[in-house]
Amino acid sequence: MERCKTSIKERGIVKKRISEEYGFRNCIRMLVKNRYLYCLLLPAVIYLIALDYRSMYGIQLAFKDFNARLGITSSPWIGFTHFKKMFSDSYFLYVLWNTIKISFGRIIFTFPFAIVIALAFNELRQRHLKKVLQTIYTFPHFLSWVIVSGVIVNFLGYMGPVNAVLDFFGVERHVFLGDKKMIVPILYITDIWKEAGWNSIIYMAAIAGIDDSLYEAADLDGASRWKKIWHITLPSIRGTILVMLTLKVGTVLNGGFDQIFNMSNMVVQKTIEILDTYIYRITFQQSPDFAYSTAVGLFKSGVGFLMVMCVNKLSKKLEGTGILE
Repeated sequence: MERCKTSIKERGIVKKRISEEYGFRNCIRMLVKNRYLYCLLLPAVIYLIALDYRSMYGIQLAFKDFNARLGITSSPWIGFTHFKKMFSDSYFLYVLWNTIKISFGRIIFTFPFAIVIALAFNELRQRHLKKVLQTIYTFPHFLSWVIVSGVIVNFLGYMGPVNAVLDFFGVERHVFLGDKKMIVPILYITDIWKEAGWNSIIYMAAIAGIDDSLYEAADLDGASRWKKIWHITLPSIRGTILVMLTLKVGTVLNGGFDQIFNMSNMVVQKTIEILDTYIYRITFQQSPDFAYSTAVGLFKSGVGFLMVMCVNKLSKKLEGTGILE
């Protein structure tokens, strides 16, 4: 009985401390104390509420038979009809599989390039050359896909410089962007050229935080550059790599709409069709079906969320940490 009474008293003391520390009055006191910091945070909160959370109101379209005259609220509920229609459509299943193939191809072929570039920059000893190369590699990120696609179309066009060189050496001209076998590799190569340098900045920041004494000890042991990269640099940034991989996998059903939309043409349209371009076409180029396109978008977001959770759990097992603690 005495033990029970003491345990009850201890629980009461703990609850009292929690209420004092996290109570309403204490929250108000902390808000007043840090009011200037919260004022700085306010524009970002307003932005999220106005442009992100407010738009989530339209998610209910995925479960309604939308009628523009009735509006979103008054349109009748039809449950999972759009999702049943989605999975009974053979073309949707083809686009889904195509999106998965292209997206995982990006992870396999384009994701490691940022790490390679960061490791290469870390091995450069000439500061001026390093700065020049960083500028060259990061600059394409600031160009829109409209500009990049225009450059690629002219560069690889039938009368472009690549075909001019081929013609000079007696090789027959080739329509690269109209070749169904070459269009996907071209997507990967242009994506690497545009984004790999920018993405490498995160890994370079992680490498900069590695203790120099580890490299000094490796030098004393006579380790080569390759061994230092393999046994010091890569293990030290493994957590950063796993976090970036988790975020990348979360966008596995995005596929790169801007790039594909601008580089697509009638010949290769079906070959590189992804869910985002599919949603665009059924919403704006065919008879508009906003409810069905909302259902497809909701499905895409749900799969992305599940992928993030799975990879985050795997990251916790391997590294002991993840983006979601």
